[in-house]
Amino acid sequence: MKVKVISVLEDNYMYLVIEESTRHALAVDAAVPKRLLEIIRKEDVVLRAILTTHHHWDHARGNEELAQLLPGLQVFGADERIGALTHRVSHGQELSEDPDPLSPQFGTIRVRCLFTPCHTSGHMCYFMWEDNSPDAPALFSALGPLGAHPCPTGDTLFVGGCGQFFEGTAEQMHTNLTQILGTLPKDTKIFCGHECTVRNLKFALKVEPENEVVKEKLAWAKQRDDEDLPTVPSTLQEEFLYNPFLRVTEEAVQRFTGRTDPVEVLRALRSHRDNFKKPKERPNPQAMLAFHWGLFGPFLEKK
Repeated sequence: MKVKVISVLEDNYMYLVIEESTRHALAVDAAVPKRLLEIIRKEDVVLRAILTTHHHWDHARGNEELAQLLPGLQVFGADERIGALTHRVSHGQELSEDPDPLSPQFGTIRVRCLFTPCHTSGHMCYFMWEDNSPDAPALFSALGPLGAHPCPTGDTLFVGGCGQFFEGTAEQMHTNLTQILGTLPKDTKIFCGHECTVRNLKFALKVEPENEVVKEKLAWAKQRDDEDLPTVPSTLQEEFLYNPFLRVTEEAVQRFTGRTDPVEVLRALRSHRDNFKKPKERPNPQAMLAFHWGLFGPFLEKK
């Protein structure tokens, strides 16, 4: 199993996961169809399905176009607001090869759906592994071998951070991080929906200024950013060392928030993070998509 990390829009990631023996593939959060189709052609694979973490335009906007271009394409998600949805999935449901032609088939790739409502009420993460595959070192590159446990987390868990609570509560996010994602195997590789690692780790350093792991990870992330390289994936084990949202029981994190109850610590952290060095206002979403689809081309050409 291999993953293609695809940078799109301003700071989004979408992913193409490839089953090497069959050359079948599934996409996660296919926001920009043109770019995804370029990668599919380059890698010479057949796209069998889209796994959508949530309905926001920058994660699901490409579903309808891809469904029209690729008849029979399966689209999975947990929210009826997801465009072109063909399979509504539930927590704990496993997707795997099945002789039933109506069932999802991804070769040897197995997928477990993990319901993580908070950022949106229908947010789903996807835990993946491959049958009969040895654990391989996670050699990061644009296309590199994975270990047995990758997990696209959408906008729930980021490298050094977590998603905003748009449609949910601190209690829900605490459950997501401690009982659902936090209990996965420690070598699970975290593939998040956005590149915001440097900002997240700057905030983590403010929370724990004496945390040497945060300092080291931030220096590494800045270097990756300077070289225009992704900071994904991280591992769950690493996240517990520097991600303040997974460290709500640590004395330093509690001291920063002035709280001791884990849910209240998480709520306070999110509030502080929301007001921490906000990035510049992003361009109009529809204009961003039009640019990436090449719709502005005729207007940009010299007369």
